[in-house]
Amino acid sequence: MIKTALFVRLEAKPGKEQEVESFLMGGLPLVEQEPATIAWFGLKMAPSVYGIFDAFPDDAGRQAHLAGKVAEALMAKAPDLFAKPPEIMSIDVLAAKLPS
Repeated sequence: MIKTALFVRLEAKPGKEQEVESFLMGGLPLVEQEPATIAWFGLKMAPSVYGIFDAFPDDAGRQAHLAGKVAEALMAKAPDLFAKPPEIMSIDVLAAKLPS
């Protein structure tokens, strides 16, 4: 059951949009190795606005993800790719529907 989530808003620097998209697509194999990351989405919301939404069974799973390889790579690349630091929001999930 999903109890917690993260939403990360990312704004690409001008001309870095394709690199941000490649970074997000490249993150999928890394999160597939995280057993507590139940769902993970790389999102494009506008021409230079991106996001990540991921969901976890509990706060321990969320914290493990925040200490994982995708978060580490995100923070390492942030100064080069993003117009401002990633905005990371912790979310409590009240209801969810997943495939069975």
